[in-house]
Amino acid sequence: MDATHKPEGVINFDKPPGISSARAVGRVKRLLPKGTKIGHAGTLDPFATGVLLLLIGRATKSCERLMDAPKQYEAVIKLGANTETDDPESPEQPVPGAIPPSPADVAAALNKFVGEISQRPPAYSAMKVSGRRAYDIARKGGEVNLAPRPVRVYSIELLGYDWPFVRTRIDCGRGTYIRALARDLGAALNVGGHLTELRRTRIGDFDIAQAVTLETLTTDGVAPHLRPVPLPT
Repeated sequence: MDATHKPEGVINFDKPPGISSARAVGRVKRLLPKGTKIGHAGTLDPFATGVLLLLIGRATKSCERLMDAPKQYEAVIKLGANTETDDPESPEQPVPGAIPPSPADVAAALNKFVGEISQRPPAYSAMKVSGRRAYDIARKGGEVNLAPRPVRVYSIELLGYDWPFVRTRIDCGRGTYIRALARDLGAALNVGGHLTELRRTRIGDFDIAQAVTLETLTTDGVAPHLRPVPLPT
């Protein structure tokens, strides 16, 4: 890329598993001219994959608006066990005597989470408690009590169920924790549950089908994959 040209726009990035969103930003930053602004809209946990919007140059000013866009996820929930983090990043705690629910029971329970719902964020989240991140408190053994808050879930599609795994597609609004939904589904079915896989497949008009990998950006350069910031609707 010409160092005299200041790149700007959005990269629809397919985040791989095993790295944080911040690290993903850092890896792409190395491909940009020195001093180029770069950020991201909407964090993905390290184990999660999929659409991560990287904002380059003046596009960083659109961060809040892009974070407000509807999101879609494909998630795998494992019933019959809980974890402290509500995901695969902490050991499973099997629920004794858990009885596998029927497919109809799973579908009915999922349907209860569609609409505007009250959701308690996970203790291991980036929410702030008295100025500290909740996950920092939880990791040090502190007690974290986060108040439930309203979130919007537009739809949940049951893609498959083979005990103990539930595969879903979820369309939701900003601030929805899919980990919390997995936890609450397990509680609703009285068997426990946690998230084992998560892939974000869409943010607004940015779809996973058009997302690019780090390998592609390294080979092609960043410029061919910069997209304009969508106009406000």
